[in-house]
Amino acid sequence: MVNARTYPLWRDLAMSEDLPKEALKTVIEALCTPAMRPDGFDARSDQWREEALKAALPALLARTSAKRLRGRLLAHGDEKLLTALAAAGTVTGDDVPAILRHRRLWPGLVAGLARYPGQVEAAIGLLPRLADHEVERVVADWDPDRYTRKEGSAPPPPVPQALFNAVLEASLTPLAAYLLHPEPEEGWEAMSSYGKDWSMELGGRSAWVMLARCPEQWAQLVTHPTLGAAVQHLLLDQAEIQAAEDARTRAAGYLPGEEPEEELPAADPAPALSEELLLACLPALCLPELADLPNPQVTARRTLHHIARRIEINPSLAHLAAEQLAAAADKAVVRGQLLALPEKRDTDYEFEGRVRDLAEDLALLSTNPDHLAGACAQLAALDQPAVVSHPPSRTLIRVFDGNLPADHDHPARLLERHNEQRRAEILAALAANPHTPLAAVTDTLNVLHPAELAWIAEKTEGPAWLLEAVAAVPAPEDEDDGVLRLLSDDELDQHPDPAAVLQSWLDSPAADDLLSRSEIYRALIKSRHHALEHLRQIPADEIVSRNEPAIALTILVEHCGRSTGRWEALAAGMTFEYGDTKVTFGELLDSLDGATATAQTP
Repeated sequence: MVNARTYPLWRDLAMSEDLPKEALKTVIEALCTPAMRPDGFDARSDQWREEALKAALPALLARTSAKRLRGRLLAHGDEKLLTALAAAGTVTGDDVPAILRHRRLWPGLVAGLARYPGQVEAAIGLLPRLADHEVERVVADWDPDRYTRKEGSAPPPPVPQALFNAVLEASLTPLAAYLLHPEPEEGWEAMSSYGKDWSMELGGRSAWVMLARCPEQWAQLVTHPTLGAAVQHLLLDQAEIQAAEDARTRAAGYLPGEEPEEELPAADPAPALSEELLLACLPALCLPELADLPNPQVTARRTLHHIARRIEINPSLAHLAAEQLAAAADKAVVRGQLLALPEKRDTDYEFEGRVRDLAEDLALLSTNPDHLAGACAQLAALDQPAVVSHPPSRTLIRVFDGNLPADHDHPARLLERHNEQRRAEILAALAANPHTPLAAVTDTLNVLHPAELAWIAEKTEGPAWLLEAVAAVPAPEDEDDGVLRLLSDDELDQHPDPAAVLQSWLDSPAADDLLSRSEIYRALIKSRHHALEHLRQIPADEIVSRNEPAIALTILVEHCGRSTGRWEALAAGMTFEYGDTKVTFGELLDSLDGATATAQTP
């Protein structure tokens, strides 16, 4: 151990070109030995030593050939420094074993080693030692200075083709292996209604990122004996999406690395996949690998939905593979018994979404009249939407400068507020399918909400017979458009019985709808015409925690008064949790009456 104040000297000696070879061992020993003091380790001095060693490390490694000494030096380099030294050729493949004795392999080191032709094969041999999600970073981080390189600096050499191909193969292999032996619990079942893409979920994002870098190889890769199926799935799922994202980025400016003055692409760019490539991908179109998975009611529904999504992304497939798609749709419906509508459970919040998705998928894919009619029947069995109109807020009025759109209160426009036009939209799609029986559509029209009929008439460009059938649906006897209109206090002032109007809001089916009931409760609570009897019918948490606290405060102070028992019962009763059975404000107040009335003395 040397004196800590001499570390700058040892650093300069190590970096000096005049340092004789015989002094290397001594210099390395001085800079690699931890700093100590009589009573133990000297952390502050050792920090100076580490700083001096890191500054001298490139020069020492360049001049040291003995494995033991190089290994001692390499143990003191961090990932960033060792990556730079590998890129400079100072650290070679022979140093890897010494490095891996002290740290795990990282992508930057592999990329740095591959900068030199003689070490490409050694770098490729290291790829299996990287985690699956790290392999793609070898190519992504090929140029670590891409964001900090100064103007005029030489760019890095191109990625060796052999290394690129090896990284591509390593990225595609997990998905290719899964397709040979699919297991639903590891991938398929994990894909839920959140819209995650199946192939990216199973193969990892790196698979597509690598494939997107080499479109010139797609035609060859789709016929690869082991990776071809994985490539086909990825192209069908991602190629057009990526092309659309790139087009939007260019339209917003320009892609990284491009000059701003470049001419922007056409508004409708050519498809990313040519007809020849789409034909080559047809073997994977209907996901044959998943045909025999267990739990067919789930897997068949998701398979059908994924196929339909591919057709939406690649519209040309609709006519290129019409018979194949129709057969796949029929097989999925039969195998999964998808038209046997189960009873809806109160906690099944995705029930209606599954029914709508199935009907939409069949409208796109099926040519079976019975299946299409069954889809119409399932749509007819769904609950009616809750359509609520409330007075425009001050913010909305300010945005439109007092000139609200003429249709802001039309039933069709109101239906879209919570995306509840989906049933009508899907029925119009079924009507556009020439194989759908007309009677099935017209029977469904007869059970639609008036606002849904208005939406079809105003918003769709369906066949003429559909619009005629909508017009022929008998209007309600009371000429009601099915909209619950929440009135302002000024409008209620003009009504002979405002309390009855507020009660009609609570009695409306919309008060049971998950999306609209809070709007109704909020409007009633804030109205100056409400009475305690109205508030007693509203869930307690809407009054005591989600709206004006002053209202609840006044009522609770009056109800509990000076009774300690009632106040304690109130605290015990306020344990509302999301998803709990809703306790009304009236039930909460009644529960306090059973508490022991203990008078509190002043």
